[in-house]
Amino acid sequence: MTFLFALFLAQASCASCHGEDGNSKIANIPSLAGQPEFFILNQLFLMREGVRPIESMKPLVKDLKDSDIDALAKHFAGLEPRPSGESIDPALVKRGSELAVTLRCASCHLPNFAGRQQMPRLATQRVDYLVHSMKEFRDNKRSGADTLMSNAVAGLSDADLTALAHYAASLGK
Repeated sequence: MTFLFALFLAQASCASCHGEDGNSKIANIPSLAGQPEFFILNQLFLMREGVRPIESMKPLVKDLKDSDIDALAKHFAGLEPRPSGESIDPALVKRGSELAVTLRCASCHLPNFAGRQQMPRLATQRVDYLVHSMKEFRDNKRSGADTLMSNAVAGLSDADLTALAHYAASLGK
């Protein structure tokens, strides 16, 4: 697939959920803009191979070639991440900041939560998606997930996960 075809595919298939500019405006749908290229490549590969089954993504990824996945990863990694527009609670940001230090979130996601390699960008990500994802990690309901992340959030309350999500989403504005 050429980069232009990847751009066409992204606009035709991906934009309806993940946003025309890669920044999702739909609840529980992640923004892809500015995600590390390798993270996107890895996730699409895991989805295509059925290791990370997401029903809504199955028909979109099943026939992707490695070159398609590579082109899509480059496309979304090159887009500018923007805040979702969700309300960010300053008190939750403060609590989330404290939790992030205790949990050492920056050791994997970097101090600015921009992510790297296979670690996703959390800064400016949708709050609702972050809460949902962290609950899946905590409750061991995320297929193909990194066990380090499951261990990091093990035992945290829903309130703690919400605070962490508000903090991460507040970064990078």
